[in-house]
Amino acid sequence: MTTASTRPRHRTTSTLVPLTLRVVVALSLLVDAAVHLRLAHGYQQSAPSGIGAGNLFRIQAVLALAVAAWVLLRGGRPALISAFAIGLSALAAVVLYRYVDIPALGPLPAMYEPVWFFEKSLSAVFEGLAALAALAALTLRSSRTR
Repeated sequence: MTTASTRPRHRTTSTLVPLTLRVVVALSLLVDAAVHLRLAHGYQQSAPSGIGAGNLFRIQAVLALAVAAWVLLRGGRPALISAFAIGLSALAAVVLYRYVDIPALGPLPAMYEPVWFFEKSLSAVFEGLAALAALAALTLRSSRTR
């Protein structure tokens, strides 16, 4: 038998978890964007006349900021899929360019950097967290619609 006191708690829990996941996704993307914006100037020097890693960092930061806002404001499936894609692709790029020396590809610069430092590690952690939280929110969303 359910009582009136248990119903609101269930509703609160069922809305609190998805909201918390959305906040985690957005904050993770914000940290990632802040790190990329902070580092962009120094990385542009590697290809000052081309696209350069700095401009790629700025593009990634703008996308992360836009999707963070989208996740917070709407939080729908497309927003969460975008957040998952941005987090996972950014994490894959930082790990790939840490361990594999990929040459320049057309206008894209070679970005091999065989070291971990604080900002790089911080962005990798929050990129992974954004992807995992977005995946958890998507999974929770699909299990609730069944």
